[in-house]
Formats: sequence, C-alpha cells, structure tokens
Amino acid sequence: MSDFSGFAEITAFDELRHAMAENYEQPEGPARNARAEHLLVQAEKLNVPLAVIEALGHQLKVYNYSSEKDKMFVPFARLLRMWDERPEEFDEYETHSLHWVFKWMSAGMLNQPHVPLASIEKWLGEMEHRYRLAGHSERAVRSAEFSVAAHIGDLERAERAYGAWLAADRDSMADCHACELHGQGSWQARRGEDAEALELWAPVLEGRYTCAHEPHAVLAASLLPLVRLDRPDEARAHHLRGFRLVRTMESMRGAYADHVEFCALTGNEARGLELLAERPAYFTDEGDPRSKLDFTAVVALLMDRLSERGLGDQPVPGPAGRTWTARELAAHARGEALALAARFDERNGTPYVGARARERMDQRPLVDRLPLGVRATRQVSLAAPRPPAPVEPAAPDTPLDLPALLAEARRLADGVHPDAVEAWAAVARAAEAEGAVLDAYDRAEIADHEAMGLGPGGLDLFARAAELYEEAGDPGEALAAHARRASVHAYTGQTDAALALVREPYEKIRALFAEGATGVRQTASVLVSRARILMQRLDEAQGDDAGEAVAAAEEAVRELLALAEPHTAEVRLASRAAEALGMLGELAARGGDAEAAAGLLARSAEAYVAAGLPWFAVEQEARLAGAARHLGDLETAERAAWAALKHGAPYLEPMGHAQLHLQYAEVLSETGRFEPAAEHALEAAHWADEAGEGPTLGAWARHQLGGCLLRQGRWAEAAEILESALLDLTAETHGDGAIVQTQWWLGDCLAELGEHRGAAERWLQAAEIARHWPEQRDHAMLAHLAAEALGHAGLPAEAEQAYARAGDLWRELGNVHGLVRALRARAWVVGRDGEGLDRARDLMAEAVAECEAVLAAGAFGALEDSEEGEGAEEARQQMVAELGQSYRQFGDLVARSAPEDAEAAEVRPVFEEALGHMTRAIDTYGSLGEAALDPRTGAELAAGWLEADLHRPAEASARARGVLAAYEGREGEVAEARRAEAERMVELMGVEEG
Repeated sequence: MSDFSGFAEITAFDELRHAMAENYEQPEGPARNARAEHLLVQAEKLNVPLAVIEALGHQLKVYNYSSEKDKMFVPFARLLRMWDERPEEFDEYETHSLHWVFKWMSAGMLNQPHVPLASIEKWLGEMEHRYRLAGHSERAVRSAEFSVAAHIGDLERAERAYGAWLAADRDSMADCHACELHGQGSWQARRGEDAEALELWAPVLEGRYTCAHEPHAVLAASLLPLVRLDRPDEARAHHLRGFRLVRTMESMRGAYADHVEFCALTGNEARGLELLAERPAYFTDEGDPRSKLDFTAVVALLMDRLSERGLGDQPVPGPAGRTWTARELAAHARGEALALAARFDERNGTPYVGARARERMDQRPLVDRLPLGVRATRQVSLAAPRPPAPVEPAAPDTPLDLPALLAEARRLADGVHPDAVEAWAAVARAAEAEGAVLDAYDRAEIADHEAMGLGPGGLDLFARAAELYEEAGDPGEALAAHARRASVHAYTGQTDAALALVREPYEKIRALFAEGATGVRQTASVLVSRARILMQRLDEAQGDDAGEAVAAAEEAVRELLALAEPHTAEVRLASRAAEALGMLGELAARGGDAEAAAGLLARSAEAYVAAGLPWFAVEQEARLAGAARHLGDLETAERAAWAALKHGAPYLEPMGHAQLHLQYAEVLSETGRFEPAAEHALEAAHWADEAGEGPTLGAWARHQLGGCLLRQGRWAEAAEILESALLDLTAETHGDGAIVQTQWWLGDCLAELGEHRGAAERWLQAAEIARHWPEQRDHAMLAHLAAEALGHAGLPAEAEQAYARAGDLWRELGNVHGLVRALRARAWVVGRDGEGLDRARDLMAEAVAECEAVLAAGAFGALEDSEEGEGAEEARQQMVAELGQSYRQFGDLVARSAPEDAEAAEVRPVFEEALGHMTRAIDTYGSLGEAALDPRTGAELAAGWLEADLHRPAEASARARGVLAAYEGREGEVAEARRAEAERMVELMGVEEG
C-alpha cells in the first residue's frame, strides 16, 4: 500500500485536473501508477461524475504506459459501464477518449495469454459495433484485426485486414501517422521486405511524424533491417539516437529488446550486457507477458553469443536474488521465453509464436563488428578476447619445400619486409620437421630474426647469431648482430650500458670497412644501431648533458647518412638513409625548428616509399602530420596523416590503427570536414578498445567523435558518445581542458534535445573545474549558459543565482557585453512572476547604465582588445547596438508587466514608461544608420503597438508607415515579415494617411 500522507487533500475539480496533469509528466512506473490510484480516490470524494471519469481515464493511461499494463482492464470496464448507464455524464473529450482506448484494450488482451482468443474476437466485434454506432471509420478496427491475425500466424487473414486497414478512411479514431507507419513498416520487415519497411518508416525517422513513443519504436525496429541492407552508419546512428529515447521509458521493453538484439548480432555483446544492467526489472516485470517474451528471447540470444565466444562463465546481469553466468542465464532466459511462447500458442491454437521465438533466439550474427563509438562500462565489459579463427592444419603428407622457404625468407629479409621474422621462423620449423642440417649462415639468420621478434627477450639470441655469422665467415654481420643487441638493450632504459656495448662493434666495423674487409651494408647496420641508442638517450639527458647528447646523436646520424645515401639503389641501404633523414627531422623538431623538421620528415617518408618500403614510412608520415599541424599547414598534415594510415593499415597492431585513425580524424576536424573526421574517430575508438586502451586513447577518440557529431547537428548521437567518453576522461590522463570541453559539448547537445536541466548540470560541472583556471572567460561563459538552461528548465531561483555569478565574472573580466546580457537575462527571470518587477527594473537600468558608461568613457580599444581606428570604431558601434537592445528589452519588460484585466487608467503609466524606453531604443539604433535597420524597425513596430494600447491610432499608423517606407524595394525574410506586420497595424488602426 502506497503512503500518500505527504499529498494535500484535493477539494476542487480544478485541483484534481492540475494534479493529474502533473502526475502524467512524471516518469513511467509504479510510483506514477500509485499516484493515479490515489487521485481516483480523491476524485470519488468530490461527488462530481466527470471527475471520476477523468480520474479513471488518467489511471488507464498511466497503466498502459508502464509495466503494469494488465491493470488497465479494471478502470476501462468501470468506464464502459458508466458510459452505458449514463453517457450524458461524459463530455466531448472523455467520449472521444473512451472510444480511443478500445484499441488499447484490444492490444492489451492480445498481450495477455490468459485472455481466451474467443474473448478477443468477441471484443473485436464489440469494438466494430460501437465504432459504427459512434460514426467512426472502420480503419482502427481493421488495424486491430490485423494485429490479432498477424500475432496468431493467420497470414492470409492478416493480409486482408492489412489491405482493409489502409483502404479505410482516416478519422479521429485512427492511430497517429507515426504509430500507423510503425505498424505497417514492421509488417513489411516481417515479410522480408526491409527496403519497403524503411521507406514506410522514413517520415517518422526524419521527424515529419512524431508522438510520445515515436520515433522511439521505429528507430529500434529499423536496426536489423538497416544492417541487413548494409547500411551500418544509419544503424549505428539509430541505435545511439533510439536508445536515449527508450532508456527511461518503462513501457518500451519491446523496443529496448530490439536494441539488445542489435548489439548481440553486430559484435557488440559488451554493450548488450550494459543495456541489461540498466534495466534489471525487465527480467521480472509480469504486467506485459508479450514484451517479456521479446526481452527474454533476446537475452537468450545474447547469452548464447557469449557462450560461443568462450565466455559462458562470464558473470552477467540477470534477475535479482542471485549471481548469473552467461551460460546459466542463457538456459534460464530460453526456458522463460519458450514457456511464455507455449502459453500464447495454447491460447491461439497455433505454433506460430513459439516458432518465431525460436527463430529469434537462434539468429546468427549479421556482421563481425559494427563499431558504435561507445564503450561498455568496466563492470560489465567482456573479460576475454575473441577466439582466433580456426586454421586448417596441413595434410600430414604435404611435403615442406625447405629450399623454397629459404628463398622466400631471404627475399623478405633483403627487402626489409615486416614478414621476414615469420618467414625465418617457418624455415626453422621446416628444418626441424625434416631433420635437415642448415649451414651456419642460415642458422645465424634464423637466430637473428628470432631475436628481432622477441625484442628485449632476445638479447642472448643476438649473441648466438653473432657467433654463427663468425662461423660462417662474415665478421661484419657478426658485429652488426652485436650492435643490434646493444640497441635493443637501450629500449629497456639502459642507454649508458647500451652505449658501452656498441662501442666495440662500432670501432671494429670502422676498421674493417677501412680495410675493405666488410661491406657498406654491414657497416650501416652498426652505425644505425649506434644512432638509435644515441637518439634514445635524448629522452634521458638533463641539463648540460642535453646539449652534448644532441650533438653526439646528430654526429652519429650524419655519419650514417653519409655512408648510406650514395648506395640507395640497394634496399637495405636506402632504408638506412631514409631512417637517418627521419632522425634528423626528429632532432630539428626537438630544437624547435618545425619547418626544417617537416622538410626532413617528408624526405624520409618519400625515400622509404621510393625504396618500396612504405611500412617504414608510416612513422615519418605520422610525425610529418604533427609538424605540419604545428606550422598551420593543414594540407600537408592531411596528406601525411592519410598516407600513414594507408601505408600502415596492412601491418599495424590495434594500437597503431587507433593512433593513426585518431590523428587523421583530428586533422580532418581542423579543416572543418566533420563527417569523415567522425568516421575515423569512430575507428580510432574501436581499435583503442581492441588494444585495451579504451580508458585512455579510446576516451580521447570518443571525445573527438562526440565533437564531430555535435558539429553535424547529430545531437542525440553526440550526447551518447560524450557521456561514454566522460566515463574514462581523467584530469591526470587527459587534462582538465578535455573534461571541460566534453561537458560543454554535452551541455550543448542536451540543450538542443530539450533536456535543459541536464544541460545546466553539465555546464555547472564544467564551470566548477574552470573556476580554478587563471583565465576566467570559460568560467563566465559556462555560468551564463547554465543560467539560460536553468531558466528554460523552469528553475528561476537557480537561474538568477547563475546569472548573478556570470555577471560578476564578466565584470571582473571587463567584458561589458557579457555583463549587460547577464543583467538583462537576470531581469527577465526575476520579473517573470510580476512580484520581482521593481528588482527587474533595477537590473535593466543597470544594464543601460553599463553601456552608457562605456560610451561616455570612449575606451573602445580596451573594451574589445582591438587597436585604435577601425577596430575601436567597430567596438563603439557594437556597444551602441548593445545599448539599443537594452532599451528595447527594458520597454518589453515593462510592457509585459501590465495586468491583462486592469483598467485603462491603471495601465496607462506602464505603457507610457515602456514607450519611453522603446523610443530611446529607436533613437539609439537610428544613430547606427543602415547597419541597425532591422533592430530599429523591430523597435518601431513594438512602439506602434504600445501607441495602439494607449489609444493613439494615428501615431501607431505613422510608425507602421515609416517601417513600410524603410523596406520599400527590399527583399528577404526580415523585410517580408516587417512589411506584413506593418500592413496589419495600418489596417487595424484604420487611419488614412495625411
């Protein structure tokens, strides 16, 4: 039993209506339903039949839009009995409402398997009879019949009813266009006509038809058809938009299930788990068995997908009261779904519902992955990677061609190819399988490449390779192996030890080369290892040592370049020369010479590509993109970032993909190309998640993605992405600026979506961080934005407080424009209810005074941080316009304070005061000439209406004619609107010119 002791007793019908209207605006759920039950008790005490009728109708509505749909039959039965006994007690609206909810009863019965099919068919007849008596079209009846036939699997009858539904006239009983198109498109999708379904849904998806639950349901229904039609971008957008709409709506379990199903079939199982965690009550709510069947079926589908991926023991969200693994929940959900389906089939006398449930649970994935941009929370994220695709083993009798493997390995090694390491590993495996004895040089190369693949774990193998090269008679290559061992040692952070290790190979190779006892290739290998160590040491050198370290590194790099550059016809030496150019580019960048760095990095990348080594160009192209961005050369930056992505794609690990996609996204965003930037930011987020870097690089990628979507006006998608980014953005990793910008953008999105309270919260959170920054402009802007949102959210006290805070900040910054706008907005807030009018006047007067003080002082250069001359004059004109706007708003504020039912003598002083402010606005705008034509004429017309309120038609007409003259021969929307209003004023005043 609910406790309503906190509610005041309702003693009047108007109070009841107000309470019902307030209750209907509350979130769907048991609390709203319980309040409706209480209001019915209160209505019965009023002894007004219509009050009871309206309270029953309210109760029925909130039941229908909740998880307790099964409760709506009782109030409807009572309403119908009251109608049959005393129809005269129903007004026109309640008469319409009673007939309207006949449709809800039909759907409600169909969704309750304990209601016999014969009763449902009888009810259809009753509905048809009553609609005919009331003079309604049979369109709604045929729609209900279609629903019954489609549900039980009588497809022939469903097609007939569908045709009759569309053929019947639309009248006041027909569902809204959005709901009808939802049903019609869903039928086409069920028949396998996905393209036709989406064509029917298009007006709803585009926002031409909407209602309280659309496009929510259509967005959910469209997900799988879009994927099947290979339109993944739209499917992603519909998921992000649609899920935000259904997330808090308890009655939309079926649409919610569609989103879970979409995640299960597109490689987004972790996201599906997150959705389940958000709605634990959906596992157990019993009021709507049909939507529970939909939900349990897709839960089984999702859990089966997890089990197939080897995650059957993964803990997952499930019904309360115990813990669940994916495997356990799969069995439970499948059992629940089949039991519910069996109840429907028993009632219907057909196996159709059960067959469709099995079909839904047994679906196969539609795509391997469809990145969504959002990351599942850590609490429900997947704990194991996808298993690798099975590899077919070679047949036992397939001979291993060792000479061919050797030739291929040597070809790849000579070409410095990334696959050379694996090629030599294949040689080793084949030799072992055959029991073949390789010569010393082959064994040296095997050891050498195995060591390269192991990194720091291969130090001993480099030494073994050196021994084998010596045994094979190649002392130069032996020294190169020792040098490689030293350079790998440097990457463990021990650069001094690495330098000591490389000293001997370096000295010996120079001596051998001078004697002609080794070649350029071997010598270059030692020189490049030494140069790498010295470059690595730059990150560790401090103070006076830093200069020495730079000089030593540059000397080593130039020695390498001088040796290798004349021999670039040989691939390995071309690689060494290109690497040397890249190192010089890095040194230039460290020295602050971005232009020289860009030139050297470009030469390095070009040299790699010319040598047929594009995979080595990737690092230089990525660095070049950064250097070019620093120089403001976005054309070069874009070209380099794209080249890095293109050249690296076949060889990169997930982290590399993430970094390069993100860099390219950032460059595209800087050029204003937000649509392709969003695509690459999305890829960056996906690959960061794959690399296990979701909380770091992935969060930044989501930040970028959200910003790109916002700039395209895709508010709902951007909001979902930005909320996901905020889960992981931290000041330590990403900086305060990233968090403030994300909150700011999210506030922009929520404001555009009409979620003003949420927008205010985001802006205030960002303002709290920006409050500690040395520069306070962002703090002021955020406080101002939050104030506007709080006003739109109907929170005037909080809005005034935020405007006061913003005004103080603008004053401290010396930003008079911001201060004046905050004062005016605050005046409107405090004067909204009429009681704060005197304070509102004071605030408007303060805004005027601030403008006048600046104009009197003439300090316009300081005002706008502009130089004297044209900049200062522009600043002066802007302040004059601000003064004009302040006068205009002052006049509007005063005029609107006049009571509507007051006597003329009482309001005359109010209108005279308002007219005075408006006249000053006109004069102020007039001083700016043509530049302020539109605001001046707007104030002129406002003054004209005030003249009319003061019963001075000639003056009003004169002002209107002045506006007509000002716009004579002018075109444009403003001109047309001004002329239309002026002509209407002249006509209403009825005063002849002259």
